[in-house]
Amino acid sequence: MTRRPALRLSAYRTVLRTDLPSSLVVFLVALPLCVGVSVASGAPAELGLVTGIVGGLVTGLLPGSSLQVSGPAAGLTVLVFGAVQEHGLAALGVITAAAGLLQLAMGAMKLGRLFRAISLSVVQGMLAGIGLVLIAGQLYSAAGAKAPSEGVAKLLGTPRLILDTLTGGGSALAAAAVGAGTVALLVLWRRLPARIRVIPAPLGAVGIAVLATALLDLPIGRVEVEGLAGVIHLPGMAEITALGSVAMLGTVVAFTLIASAESLFSAAAVDRLHDGPRTDYDRELLAQGVGNTVCGVLGALPMTAVIVRSAANVQAGARTKASRVLHGLWLLLFVVLLPDALGAIPLAALAGVLIHAGAKLVPVKELLPLWRAQRGEAVILVATAVGIVVTNLLEGVLLGLLLAVLKSAWDTSQLQVTVGERPDGSMLVRLTGTATFLRLPRLLETLEQLPADRCVCLDLTGVRYLDRACRSALQTWQERHDRGSEVELLGVPSLAAV
Repeated sequence: MTRRPALRLSAYRTVLRTDLPSSLVVFLVALPLCVGVSVASGAPAELGLVTGIVGGLVTGLLPGSSLQVSGPAAGLTVLVFGAVQEHGLAALGVITAAAGLLQLAMGAMKLGRLFRAISLSVVQGMLAGIGLVLIAGQLYSAAGAKAPSEGVAKLLGTPRLILDTLTGGGSALAAAAVGAGTVALLVLWRRLPARIRVIPAPLGAVGIAVLATALLDLPIGRVEVEGLAGVIHLPGMAEITALGSVAMLGTVVAFTLIASAESLFSAAAVDRLHDGPRTDYDRELLAQGVGNTVCGVLGALPMTAVIVRSAANVQAGARTKASRVLHGLWLLLFVVLLPDALGAIPLAALAGVLIHAGAKLVPVKELLPLWRAQRGEAVILVATAVGIVVTNLLEGVLLGLLLAVLKSAWDTSQLQVTVGERPDGSMLVRLTGTATFLRLPRLLETLEQLPADRCVCLDLTGVRYLDRACRSALQTWQERHDRGSEVELLGVPSLAAV
């Protein structure tokens, strides 16, 4: 009985000593990112903060991963923007809530750990594709221009955008200067003196942009502020009814898969950063499902676990989930007490933050070594990224998954075909390994080159697996060859029973 007060006092001391300072660091990192992701998604700035608040005060309290932090993520920006453009902002809450309920069902069925089986190249390609589309879109925002809706059009229109910005002058050039300056500050922040680096880079860069814009009275766009009461929209019957459409359901599935994958991959990365308890993937998926359901009911943006905030949380010394919960409380106090402060933030500065975040999603340094070591994996990565840019997020990821499955099937379908001659003059063809349809071209080419007037012994005793396509092809070849000479089979009773 005497130990419980001592244990509680020790826990409180831990929170005050480590988790309270860590929560302030995470809050300062999350604030500009929440606003930037929301604006880039075509939603009011406050909705991103609502998602961050729910990520801290709701998801942060639930079991799963104790140190990773949830909120609106740059990885979902492209998908959310497309959903808002296609279905409208009012439908975003229904889509998010439905995705959260689907995550809850997946977590209840213990499917969280299955996301660990997804090819790393597909994940890297997905993030690279998102990063490219995000960069292309935010270049227009940084220049105060409207971006095309298609990813390819955004990329192809970049040279014209740069030329128009440089020659047009005025507000476009001023906005571009603020955006470029923000990116430069983020890149160079780590080289600044240690006393300055105490401030998180995104907050510092945005703060300097705010000061420069105010002091120089630059004629550039700023964040529009409506207040929480003006942006929270509870889903109505019209939006719920529209959920039955094929397009809406496809968007829900895309939200669910991408948000779940990003959260669980983030959990795996965070686990490598600390020595504390490992993540329970099924519980983490349940926690994300609860958070997204609440966000959907409030009409906010979908959430995922975010590696940038999570890494900042660990590096700041967090020990318990109190840090991420408190960060949600600081976001709530900020949006309630200082909402007008958002209106001073230049849109170009937020675009610069997201351009920097998008660039970090593209694995430029890893691509060349990967090409030298495993070209197939590099092709999957690039194809997934290109597929996302050319089509959309879901179709690009599906393309990557298909290529990964085909590559795995090709790698596991190793079939050796050797041809020799026996003492009696007949031909001996020995197959060893796994015979699948992927190896049929080479197998049939070898068999069809055998002399038609020679008996053939087909030895299949070394075949571990013979699929239906190979059985059927061998049966057809046997029937044709038997017309000229006999075929002897070893290893299977008969090829006729296909």
